[in-house]
Amino acid sequence: MDARPQLDDRFQVRALVRWYAALWLVLGLVPQVLAAADDPGAARVWGIVLPVVLGACYAVTELYPRVLPPMAYLCVLAAGVGALSYVRGGAASLYIASLPQFWILTRSQRYAVALSGAAGLATLAGEVAAGAADLPTGNMLFTVGGFLAGLLLGLAAHRYVRQTEERARRLSAELAVAQRELAEANRRQGAAEERERLAREIHDTLAQGFASIIVLAEAARAGLGAQPGRSEQQLRSIERTARDNFAEARALVDSARRDGPAQGPVAATLRRVLDRFTEDTGIPVGAELPDVECDQPARIALLRCTQESLANIRKHAGASSVGVVLERHPHGVELEITDDGRGFVVGASAGFGLEGMRRRLAELGGELTVTSSVGDGTRILVLIPPSPQDPPTPLISTSPQE
Repeated sequence: MDARPQLDDRFQVRALVRWYAALWLVLGLVPQVLAAADDPGAARVWGIVLPVVLGACYAVTELYPRVLPPMAYLCVLAAGVGALSYVRGGAASLYIASLPQFWILTRSQRYAVALSGAAGLATLAGEVAAGAADLPTGNMLFTVGGFLAGLLLGLAAHRYVRQTEERARRLSAELAVAQRELAEANRRQGAAEERERLAREIHDTLAQGFASIIVLAEAARAGLGAQPGRSEQQLRSIERTARDNFAEARALVDSARRDGPAQGPVAATLRRVLDRFTEDTGIPVGAELPDVECDQPARIALLRCTQESLANIRKHAGASSVGVVLERHPHGVELEITDDGRGFVVGASAGFGLEGMRRRLAELGGELTVTSSVGDGTRILVLIPPSPQDPPTPLISTSPQE
Protein backbone atom coordinates (compact mmCIF):
# COMPACT_ATOMS: atom_id res chain seq x y z
CA MET A 1 0.00 0.00 0.00
CA ASP A 2 1.36 3.42 -0.93
CA ALA A 3 1.77 5.69 2.10
CA ARG A 4 1.79 8.86 0.00
CA PRO A 5 -1.33 11.01 -0.09
CA GLN A 6 -4.06 9.55 -2.23
CA LEU A 7 -5.71 11.39 -5.09
CA ASP A 8 -8.22 13.29 -2.93
CA ASP A 9 -5.49 14.32 -0.49
CA ARG A 10 -3.38 15.65 -3.36
CA PHE A 11 -6.28 17.76 -4.57
CA GLN A 12 -6.65 19.20 -1.06
CA VAL A 13 -2.94 20.00 -0.87
CA ARG A 14 -3.03 21.69 -4.26
CA ALA A 15 -6.05 23.72 -3.16
CA LEU A 16 -4.19 24.90 -0.04
CA VAL A 17 -1.15 25.86 -2.15
CA ARG A 18 -3.38 27.89 -4.48
CA TRP A 19 -4.94 29.69 -1.53
CA TYR A 20 -1.48 30.52 -0.22
CA ALA A 21 -0.42 31.81 -3.65
CA ALA A 22 -3.44 34.13 -3.65
CA LEU A 23 -2.60 35.39 -0.17
CA TRP A 24 1.06 35.88 -1.14
CA LEU A 25 -0.05 37.93 -4.10
CA VAL A 26 -2.46 40.05 -2.05
CA LEU A 27 -0.40 40.45 1.11
CA GLY A 28 3.14 40.25 -0.27
CA LEU A 29 3.41 41.55 -3.85
CA VAL A 30 0.51 43.97 -4.22
CA PRO A 31 1.44 46.08 -1.13
CA GLN A 32 4.98 46.43 -2.51
CA VAL A 33 3.68 47.64 -5.86
CA LEU A 34 1.24 50.09 -4.25
CA ALA A 35 3.89 51.45 -1.92
CA ALA A 36 6.38 51.87 -4.77
CA ALA A 37 3.91 53.95 -6.78
CA ASP A 38 4.72 56.95 -4.55
CA ASP A 39 8.51 56.49 -4.74
CA PRO A 40 10.57 58.85 -6.91
CA GLY A 41 12.51 57.89 -10.06
CA ALA A 42 14.26 54.55 -10.30
CA ALA A 43 12.99 53.39 -6.91
CA ARG A 44 9.44 53.48 -8.25
CA VAL A 45 10.38 51.55 -11.40
CA TRP A 46 12.29 48.84 -9.57
CA GLY A 47 9.74 48.75 -6.76
CA ILE A 48 7.09 47.83 -9.35
CA VAL A 49 9.16 45.68 -11.69
CA LEU A 50 10.70 43.39 -9.06
CA PRO A 51 7.38 42.21 -7.47
CA VAL A 52 5.92 41.67 -10.96
CA VAL A 53 8.97 39.60 -12.00
CA LEU A 54 8.78 37.53 -8.81
CA GLY A 55 5.07 36.87 -9.37
CA ALA A 56 5.73 35.88 -12.99
CA CYS A 57 8.56 33.55 -11.97
CA TYR A 58 6.31 31.87 -9.40
CA ALA A 59 3.63 31.33 -12.05
CA VAL A 60 6.19 29.79 -14.45
CA THR A 61 7.45 27.45 -11.72
CA GLU A 62 3.91 26.30 -10.90
CA LEU A 63 2.85 25.82 -14.52
CA TYR A 64 6.14 24.81 -16.17
CA PRO A 65 8.51 23.48 -13.50
CA ARG A 66 10.90 22.15 -16.14
CA VAL A 67 11.41 25.69 -17.50
CA LEU A 68 12.12 27.18 -14.07
CA PRO A 69 12.71 24.44 -11.45
CA PRO A 70 11.60 25.20 -7.88
CA MET A 71 15.15 25.40 -6.53
CA ALA A 72 16.15 27.92 -9.20
CA TYR A 73 12.99 29.94 -8.51
CA LEU A 74 13.75 30.05 -4.77
CA CYS A 75 17.21 31.44 -5.56
CA VAL A 76 15.56 34.09 -7.72
CA LEU A 77 13.10 34.85 -4.90
CA ALA A 78 15.90 35.28 -2.34
CA ALA A 79 17.79 37.60 -4.68
CA GLY A 80 14.63 39.54 -5.58
CA VAL A 81 13.66 40.10 -1.93
CA GLY A 82 17.21 41.30 -1.19
CA ALA A 83 17.16 43.62 -4.21
CA LEU A 84 13.78 45.02 -3.24
CA SER A 85 15.06 45.58 0.30
CA TYR A 86 17.96 47.56 -1.16
CA VAL A 87 15.74 49.58 -3.50
CA ARG A 88 12.99 50.46 -1.05
CA GLY A 89 14.25 49.42 2.37
CA GLY A 90 10.94 47.83 3.31
CA ALA A 91 10.93 44.24 1.98
CA ALA A 92 10.66 42.53 5.38
CA SER A 93 6.91 42.03 4.93
CA LEU A 94 7.46 40.38 1.53
CA TYR A 95 10.13 38.16 3.05
CA ILE A 96 7.78 37.04 5.84
CA ALA A 97 4.98 36.39 3.34
CA SER A 98 7.39 34.38 1.15
CA LEU A 99 8.77 32.12 3.91
CA PRO A 100 6.24 29.25 3.37
CA GLN A 101 7.48 28.84 -0.20
CA PHE A 102 10.92 27.76 0.98
CA TRP A 103 9.29 24.89 2.89
CA ILE A 104 6.66 24.04 0.27
CA LEU A 105 8.91 23.92 -2.79
CA THR A 106 11.86 22.02 -1.27
CA ARG A 107 12.00 18.31 -0.47
CA SER A 108 14.62 18.67 2.25
CA GLN A 109 14.46 20.75 5.40
CA ARG A 110 18.19 21.41 5.01
CA TYR A 111 17.59 23.23 1.74
CA ALA A 112 14.56 25.02 3.21
CA VAL A 113 16.60 26.35 6.14
CA ALA A 114 19.53 27.33 3.89
CA LEU A 115 17.47 29.14 1.26
CA SER A 116 15.17 30.90 3.73
CA GLY A 117 18.24 31.95 5.71
CA ALA A 118 19.90 33.21 2.52
CA ALA A 119 16.79 35.23 1.67
CA GLY A 120 16.78 36.67 5.21
CA LEU A 121 20.46 37.63 4.95
CA ALA A 122 19.81 39.20 1.55
CA THR A 123 16.98 41.22 3.11
CA LEU A 124 19.23 42.39 5.94
CA ALA A 125 22.10 43.13 3.53
CA GLY A 126 19.76 45.23 1.39
CA GLU A 127 18.76 47.25 4.45
CA VAL A 128 22.40 47.83 5.37
CA ALA A 129 23.46 48.63 1.79
CA ALA A 130 20.61 51.11 1.49
CA GLY A 131 22.28 53.12 4.27
CA ALA A 132 19.82 52.72 7.10
CA ALA A 133 20.55 55.37 9.71
CA ASP A 134 19.61 53.53 12.89
CA LEU A 135 20.72 49.91 13.17
CA PRO A 136 19.11 47.61 13.81
CA THR A 137 15.96 48.90 12.12
CA GLY A 138 12.46 47.61 12.75
CA ASN A 139 12.46 45.83 9.38
CA MET A 140 15.67 44.05 10.32
CA LEU A 141 14.24 42.87 13.64
CA PHE A 142 11.05 41.83 11.85
CA THR A 143 13.13 39.87 9.34
CA VAL A 144 15.12 38.04 12.02
CA GLY A 145 12.00 37.30 14.05
CA GLY A 146 10.21 36.07 10.94
CA PHE A 147 13.09 33.76 10.05
CA LEU A 148 13.20 32.26 13.55
CA ALA A 149 9.42 31.79 13.65
CA GLY A 150 9.42 30.30 10.15
CA LEU A 151 12.29 27.98 11.14
CA LEU A 152 10.41 26.67 14.18
CA LEU A 153 7.14 26.24 12.30
CA GLY A 154 8.86 24.64 9.30
CA LEU A 155 10.77 22.14 11.42
CA ALA A 156 7.62 21.30 13.35
CA ALA A 157 5.69 20.80 10.11
CA HIS A 158 8.42 18.57 8.67
CA ARG A 159 8.49 16.52 11.87
CA TYR A 160 4.73 16.15 11.77
CA VAL A 161 4.87 15.04 8.13
CA ARG A 162 7.60 12.50 8.90
CA GLN A 163 5.60 11.12 11.82
CA THR A 164 2.49 10.95 9.65
CA GLU A 165 4.34 9.13 6.88
CA GLU A 166 5.92 6.74 9.37
CA ARG A 167 2.53 6.10 10.92
CA ALA A 168 1.08 5.52 7.46
CA ARG A 169 3.87 3.08 6.61
CA ARG A 170 3.36 1.26 9.89
CA LEU A 171 -0.40 1.09 9.36
CA SER A 172 0.24 -0.08 5.79
CA ALA A 173 2.47 -2.88 7.06
CA GLU A 174 -0.08 -3.86 9.71
CA LEU A 175 -2.84 -3.79 7.11
CA ALA A 176 -0.82 -6.01 4.79
CA VAL A 177 -0.27 -8.49 7.64
CA ALA A 178 -3.97 -8.38 8.53
CA GLN A 179 -4.93 -8.94 4.91
CA ARG A 180 -2.62 -11.96 4.70
CA GLU A 181 -4.02 -13.36 7.94
CA LEU A 182 -7.58 -12.76 6.71
CA ALA A 183 -6.82 -14.47 3.41
CA GLU A 184 -5.33 -17.42 5.29
CA ALA A 185 -8.35 -17.55 7.61
CA ASN A 186 -10.69 -17.46 4.62
CA ARG A 187 -8.68 -20.23 3.00
CA ARG A 188 -8.87 -22.35 6.15
CA GLN A 189 -12.57 -21.62 6.53
CA GLY A 190 -13.18 -22.54 2.90
CA ALA A 191 -11.25 -25.77 3.35
CA ALA A 192 -13.21 -26.58 6.52
CA GLU A 193 -16.52 -25.85 4.79
CA GLU A 194 -15.51 -28.02 1.85
CA ARG A 195 -14.53 -30.86 4.19
CA GLU A 196 -17.86 -30.50 5.99
CA ARG A 197 -19.73 -30.52 2.68
CA LEU A 198 -17.90 -33.65 1.52
CA ALA A 199 -18.56 -35.33 4.88
CA ARG A 200 -22.25 -34.50 4.56
CA GLU A 201 -22.36 -35.78 0.98
CA ILE A 202 -20.58 -39.00 1.97
CA HIS A 203 -22.93 -39.51 4.90
CA ASP A 204 -26.04 -38.83 2.83
CA THR A 205 -24.97 -40.97 -0.13
CA LEU A 206 -22.12 -43.44 0.26
CA ALA A 207 -22.61 -44.19 3.95
CA GLN A 208 -26.35 -44.73 3.50
CA GLY A 209 -25.71 -46.96 0.51
CA PHE A 210 -23.14 -49.03 2.35
CA ALA A 211 -25.50 -49.40 5.31
CA SER A 212 -28.17 -50.69 2.92
CA ILE A 213 -25.70 -53.11 1.38
CA ILE A 214 -24.77 -54.46 4.82
CA VAL A 215 -28.41 -54.95 5.84
CA LEU A 216 -29.31 -56.60 2.53
CA ALA A 217 -26.24 -58.82 2.62
CA GLU A 218 -27.06 -60.03 6.13
CA ALA A 219 -30.65 -60.75 5.14
CA ALA A 220 -29.58 -62.54 1.94
CA ARG A 221 -27.09 -64.72 3.84
CA ALA A 222 -29.70 -65.62 6.43
CA GLY A 223 -32.21 -66.64 3.75
CA LEU A 224 -29.91 -68.51 1.37
CA GLY A 225 -31.31 -71.94 2.31
CA ALA A 226 -34.89 -71.12 3.32
CA GLN A 227 -35.82 -68.36 0.80
CA PRO A 228 -33.53 -68.54 -2.25
CA GLY A 229 -35.86 -66.34 -4.32
CA ARG A 230 -35.88 -63.64 -1.70
CA SER A 231 -32.10 -63.88 -1.35
CA GLU A 232 -31.72 -63.50 -5.11
CA GLN A 233 -33.84 -60.34 -5.01
CA GLN A 234 -31.75 -58.98 -2.15
CA LEU A 235 -28.54 -59.69 -4.05
CA ARG A 236 -29.89 -57.74 -7.00
CA SER A 237 -30.65 -54.88 -4.61
CA ILE A 238 -27.09 -55.08 -3.30
CA GLU A 239 -25.74 -54.88 -6.84
CA ARG A 240 -28.00 -51.95 -7.69
CA THR A 241 -27.08 -50.10 -4.50
CA ALA A 242 -23.38 -50.69 -5.12
CA ARG A 243 -23.70 -49.30 -8.64
CA ASP A 244 -25.49 -46.24 -7.29
CA ASN A 245 -22.76 -45.74 -4.71
CA PHE A 246 -20.15 -46.03 -7.41
CA ALA A 247 -21.92 -43.32 -9.43
CA GLU A 248 -22.15 -41.10 -6.34
CA ALA A 249 -18.44 -41.60 -5.62
CA ARG A 250 -17.53 -40.61 -9.19
CA ALA A 251 -19.71 -37.53 -8.90
CA LEU A 252 -17.92 -36.51 -5.70
CA VAL A 253 -14.46 -37.10 -7.19
CA ASP A 254 -15.35 -35.15 -10.32
CA SER A 255 -16.77 -32.31 -8.19
CA ALA A 256 -19.90 -32.20 -10.28
CA ARG A 257 -21.53 -28.78 -10.40
CA ARG A 258 -24.36 -28.51 -7.94
CA ASP A 259 -25.97 -25.47 -9.55
CA GLY A 260 -26.50 -26.88 -13.01
CA PRO A 261 -29.85 -27.66 -14.59
CA ALA A 262 -31.95 -30.41 -13.03
CA GLN A 263 -31.35 -33.83 -14.54
CA GLY A 264 -35.03 -34.76 -14.68
CA PRO A 265 -38.25 -34.25 -12.72
CA VAL A 266 -37.66 -34.40 -9.00
CA ALA A 267 -40.81 -36.50 -8.58
CA ALA A 268 -39.39 -39.30 -10.74
CA THR A 269 -36.15 -39.34 -8.75
CA LEU A 270 -37.98 -39.44 -5.42
CA ARG A 271 -40.29 -42.21 -6.66
CA ARG A 272 -37.31 -44.40 -7.56
CA VAL A 273 -35.90 -43.89 -4.05
CA LEU A 274 -39.25 -44.77 -2.48
CA ASP A 275 -39.68 -47.86 -4.65
CA ARG A 276 -36.20 -49.03 -3.66
CA PHE A 277 -37.03 -48.45 0.00
CA THR A 278 -40.23 -50.53 -0.26
CA GLU A 279 -38.44 -53.25 -2.17
CA ASP A 280 -35.65 -53.49 0.39
CA THR A 281 -37.72 -53.17 3.58
CA GLY A 282 -41.20 -54.30 2.62
CA ILE A 283 -42.63 -51.13 4.21
CA PRO A 284 -45.36 -49.60 2.00
CA VAL A 285 -45.02 -45.94 1.06
CA GLY A 286 -47.97 -43.75 0.18
CA ALA A 287 -46.71 -40.93 -2.02
CA GLU A 288 -48.19 -37.79 -3.57
CA LEU A 289 -45.51 -36.62 -5.97
CA PRO A 290 -46.61 -34.04 -8.54
CA ASP A 291 -44.15 -32.82 -11.17
CA VAL A 292 -42.58 -29.95 -9.24
CA GLU A 293 -39.93 -27.97 -11.14
CA CYS A 294 -36.94 -26.74 -9.15
CA ASP A 295 -33.28 -25.99 -9.69
CA GLN A 296 -30.49 -28.49 -9.13
CA PRO A 297 -29.50 -27.42 -5.56
CA ALA A 298 -33.12 -27.71 -4.41
CA ARG A 299 -33.51 -31.01 -6.23
CA ILE A 300 -30.42 -32.45 -4.51
CA ALA A 301 -31.60 -31.17 -1.11
CA LEU A 302 -35.01 -32.84 -1.54
CA LEU A 303 -33.35 -36.08 -2.60
CA ARG A 304 -30.85 -36.10 0.26
CA CYS A 305 -33.50 -35.25 2.87
CA THR A 306 -35.66 -38.08 1.57
CA GLN A 307 -32.78 -40.56 1.65
CA GLU A 308 -31.77 -39.54 5.16
CA SER A 309 -35.34 -39.70 6.46
CA LEU A 310 -35.91 -43.17 4.96
CA ALA A 311 -32.59 -44.37 6.38
CA ASN A 312 -33.63 -43.20 9.85
CA ILE A 313 -37.00 -44.90 9.46
CA ARG A 314 -35.31 -48.14 8.43
CA LYS A 315 -32.81 -48.10 11.31
CA HIS A 316 -34.79 -46.61 14.19
CA ALA A 317 -38.51 -46.18 13.61
CA GLY A 318 -39.88 -49.73 13.33
CA ALA A 319 -42.65 -48.25 11.19
CA SER A 320 -45.34 -50.19 9.30
CA SER A 321 -46.11 -47.44 6.79
CA VAL A 322 -44.60 -44.24 5.43
CA GLY A 323 -46.21 -41.24 3.76
CA VAL A 324 -44.48 -38.77 1.44
CA VAL A 325 -46.12 -35.57 0.09
CA LEU A 326 -44.43 -33.09 -2.25
CA GLU A 327 -46.12 -29.75 -2.90
CA ARG A 328 -45.33 -26.36 -4.36
CA HIS A 329 -46.65 -23.26 -2.63
CA PRO A 330 -46.09 -19.55 -3.22
CA HIS A 331 -43.63 -19.56 -0.31
CA GLY A 332 -41.64 -22.46 -1.74
CA VAL A 333 -41.49 -26.25 -2.12
CA GLU A 334 -42.57 -28.45 0.77
CA LEU A 335 -41.68 -32.09 1.31
CA GLU A 336 -43.43 -33.94 4.13
CA ILE A 337 -42.33 -37.41 5.26
CA THR A 338 -44.29 -39.18 7.98
CA ASP A 339 -44.13 -42.60 9.58
CA ASP A 340 -46.14 -44.47 12.23
CA GLY A 341 -43.08 -45.78 14.03
CA ARG A 342 -42.01 -45.60 17.65
CA GLY A 343 -40.99 -41.92 17.50
CA PHE A 344 -38.37 -40.21 19.64
CA VAL A 345 -37.68 -37.14 21.77
CA VAL A 346 -36.60 -34.45 19.30
CA GLY A 347 -34.63 -32.42 21.84
CA ALA A 348 -32.56 -35.45 22.83
CA SER A 349 -31.56 -36.28 19.26
CA ALA A 350 -27.96 -35.42 18.42
CA GLY A 351 -27.44 -37.40 15.24
CA PHE A 352 -25.38 -36.20 12.31
CA GLY A 353 -28.19 -36.87 9.86
CA LEU A 354 -30.74 -34.33 11.09
CA GLU A 355 -28.04 -31.70 11.65
CA GLY A 356 -26.69 -32.29 8.15
CA MET A 357 -30.19 -31.85 6.73
CA ARG A 358 -30.62 -28.58 8.60
CA ARG A 359 -27.29 -27.23 7.34
CA ARG A 360 -28.00 -28.30 3.77
CA LEU A 361 -31.37 -26.53 3.84
CA ALA A 362 -29.92 -23.46 5.56
CA GLU A 363 -27.55 -23.00 2.60
CA LEU A 364 -30.65 -22.61 0.41
CA GLY A 365 -32.51 -20.43 2.92
CA GLY A 366 -34.77 -23.35 3.79
CA GLU A 367 -35.99 -24.90 7.04
CA LEU A 368 -36.33 -28.34 8.56
CA THR A 369 -39.11 -29.03 11.07
CA VAL A 370 -39.10 -32.30 13.01
CA THR A 371 -42.18 -33.29 14.99
CA SER A 372 -42.13 -36.49 17.00
CA SER A 373 -42.89 -38.04 20.36
CA VAL A 374 -42.39 -41.49 21.77
CA GLY A 375 -45.02 -43.87 20.41
CA ASP A 376 -46.62 -41.37 18.00
CA GLY A 377 -44.40 -41.62 14.94
CA THR A 378 -42.40 -38.85 13.28
CA ARG A 379 -43.13 -36.03 10.85
CA ILE A 380 -40.33 -34.42 8.83
CA LEU A 381 -41.23 -31.19 7.01
CA VAL A 382 -38.76 -29.71 4.52
CA LEU A 383 -39.31 -26.18 3.18
CA ILE A 384 -37.20 -24.71 0.39
CA PRO A 385 -38.00 -21.13 -0.68
CA PRO A 386 -38.34 -20.40 -4.39
CA SER A 387 -35.23 -19.40 -6.32
CA PRO A 388 -35.22 -16.72 -9.05
CA GLN A 389 -34.97 -19.48 -11.69
CA ASP A 390 -38.07 -21.31 -10.45
CA PRO A 391 -41.21 -20.99 -12.59
CA PRO A 392 -44.19 -19.18 -11.05
CA THR A 393 -46.67 -21.27 -9.10
CA PRO A 394 -49.66 -22.15 -11.34
CA LEU A 395 -53.09 -20.95 -10.29
CA ILE A 396 -54.46 -24.50 -10.64
CA SER A 397 -52.16 -27.19 -9.27
CA THR A 398 -51.57 -30.32 -11.25
CA SER A 399 -53.10 -33.54 -10.01
CA PRO A 400 -50.70 -35.73 -8.04
CA GLN A 401 -49.23 -38.81 -9.54
CA GLU A 402 -50.28 -42.03 -7.85
